[in-house]
Amino acid sequence: MTAKILLTGVYLAGLLTPTTAIPQSYDHAELVLFQDIARQRSDWARFLYLKQAVPHLSAAEQILGQQLLSSSESELGLYDQAILGFPLRSEIIPNLPLPTTANWRATDAADAITELSSTHRIVLINEAHHDANTRVLTLALLPRLRALGFNYFAAEALSDKDRELMRRGYPVEQSGTEYLHEPLYGDMVREAIRLGFIIVPYDSDANGKARETEQENNLYQRVFAKDPGARLFVHCGYAHIDKAEGRLGDIKPMAMGLKRLTGFDPLSIDQTQFLEVWADRNDAYHQLIASFHPTNPVILVNRVSGNAWSAAPTLYDVTVVLPLSVSLKSFGLVSEDKHDGDSSHLSRDLMSSRDMHRPNWLTLSGDRSGIAISADLCRKHFPCVLEARYADESNDAIAADRYVFFEPLTDSRLYLRPGRYRLRVMDSNSKVLSEQTIQASK
Repeated sequence: MTAKILLTGVYLAGLLTPTTAIPQSYDHAELVLFQDIARQRSDWARFLYLKQAVPHLSAAEQILGQQLLSSSESELGLYDQAILGFPLRSEIIPNLPLPTTANWRATDAADAITELSSTHRIVLINEAHHDANTRVLTLALLPRLRALGFNYFAAEALSDKDRELMRRGYPVEQSGTEYLHEPLYGDMVREAIRLGFIIVPYDSDANGKARETEQENNLYQRVFAKDPGARLFVHCGYAHIDKAEGRLGDIKPMAMGLKRLTGFDPLSIDQTQFLEVWADRNDAYHQLIASFHPTNPVILVNRVSGNAWSAAPTLYDVTVVLPLSVSLKSFGLVSEDKHDGDSSHLSRDLMSSRDMHRPNWLTLSGDRSGIAISADLCRKHFPCVLEARYADESNDAIAADRYVFFEPLTDSRLYLRPGRYRLRVMDSNSKVLSEQTIQASK
């Protein structure tokens, strides 16, 4: 088995169904699908392969295929399409009373979590792999936790095969799994290095119980066994943050084992229990949005006790509520009020619109500015991929931002930190159509 397939095995080990957080076991047809994906030569080629293959999968394989396709869309900067294409629902917590404004107030998640982290040696935050919005809060927390003395940053998507990562200062395509190819994930790693964190790859090729055990052992051996005074920030997927059995069935989650090995009670932060799903505008997530109207990631704090709300306090300490992100302007529909709640006819049907919306969180609260781009750059080759890379980084560096134009007469934006970039435009065969240097200002 090649290294590429091994990496893809890690990439796939944590995939979920839309209604459960229990890792799947894969049948022969699914393993063949994974191997076919591993043979694709680029992120764009993987997207094209999945877009063609998913409609022909069996009913049992459709969910897996849709998740893989949505993750691929996210890696190409098609963030709204990724959310609509895979309506992930965590398993509903029975008899869960949702907080109300009478007893709870919304507060900025980054500020509140920083305060909570001051008394912890380990902080864990999770993500939904297809939803890059679940990476925004980690980027906001990195400088805050570094200022508190946290000195190790562990990211699930990293491989331990890139020994030059910290010396180089930025991740490349071979630094980890396909999740790392999404621009915000690359930005997390890049920023952690810039801030002086020691970067820790820790994931395992195994599945199920063995994966959780290897993850916790890797973190312990690579951090606390070497540096007993370490403070560790971990960005991982889904239920790895849990401190008790439950969402993984009878499998003990990684955080549970890490607590046992270190003797330190982690601060566990969940972002995946309540996610935006357009197919149901009346679910618990939309009820929370209607009550608290967040415009940035928030946590809910009890007005009397001052304690942070957790939807499952035996599993994790804090529940984050992310703001609404998806706009139907991404699909050429200007009026969202007329939407009937059924996104199935939109999720894979990119329609024509002069200005293709991208989510507001891409500004990273003002750290990045929008650079206008046009389908004219494609020189009549559609679809075409636009990639912006830092001017002083290599051609295999993780892109600072990406976008795909599918049709002419459309405009959009790339979101970039201040600096110089190489803007490369490629056709559907990855042939370079043009390359130029651009400047992004504050």
